[in-house]
Amino acid sequence: DATQQEQQAPEAPAAEAAAPGPVTFTDDMGNEVTVDNPQRVVACMGSFANAWELAGGTLVGVSDDALTAAGWTIQSPDVATVGDFTAVNLEAVMALNPDFVIMTSGTGGRGGDSSQADLKAALAASNIPVACFQVTTFADYERMLRTCCDITGRDDLYEQNAQATADRIAAITAKVPAGEAPTALVLTTFSGGTRVQASSTMTGSMLAELGAKNLADENPSLLKDFSLESIIEMNPDFIFVVPMGNDDAAAMKALEDQTAANPAWSTLDAVQNGRYVTLDPHLFQYKPNERWDESYQVLFDALYA
Repeated sequence: DATQQEQQAPEAPAAEAAAPGPVTFTDDMGNEVTVDNPQRVVACMGSFANAWELAGGTLVGVSDDALTAAGWTIQSPDVATVGDFTAVNLEAVMALNPDFVIMTSGTGGRGGDSSQADLKAALAASNIPVACFQVTTFADYERMLRTCCDITGRDDLYEQNAQATADRIAAITAKVPAGEAPTALVLTTFSGGTRVQASSTMTGSMLAELGAKNLADENPSLLKDFSLESIIEMNPDFIFVVPMGNDDAAAMKALEDQTAANPAWSTLDAVQNGRYVTLDPHLFQYKPNERWDESYQVLFDALYA
């Protein structure tokens, strides 16, 4: 059991044994938060639950997606659910008697809006520390993990799960050919329709770092209204598709039904040249955290291999 393992492993690094003290930081909403070695932590988004464990923490509560999304494996035993991340159940959170709650400060997500920040006041009234994070890019994840590792006192896990990933990403971006600027569009498709992503999104920001030119940046109207005709007119070198929702097949069929209706779709350079790429949701829909370099590698290989 765990007690036996501790007795048999006196050589375990001091970082694991040392109890960290109080840590004060500013969250992504600009709020000052102080926590003191929290042991009853609730994470209200799957990627945040994973990030807290990557920092060496344990959890007593998580949003449903932490347990149902195949991208993460939650290690904490006997963890309870507090509802969907788009509709976190305040009573379920309070029932766990948390000493730290991690929430998202953003809205939007996998097809829904989040209002987690609205719960902050209720938790604060009960003197429960709450931190709100907004993670879209790898830099956002790196910053969040730095804070989590400061709280847990595990610098070694920051080096392993953020700095090492950053080093691998730097090695990938350093290989981007000078002078090349392939044009691209990123589509997210779900059973109800299709959206175009700007460079401010997770996949869009990676493409920008890899030297691609996102045609949606020059055609902002596409971000509001998906226009098959506009895409055909722009004729991008690459089209990347991220299936969203719980049914990838239904999401892809919805896009295929839209595109098949226009014979000109098959004449696009990206379609004819095999540069119509479906991206793995585990690397491009859910936040890949310590695997973020794998997402960069997939895009780099598509663009330049």
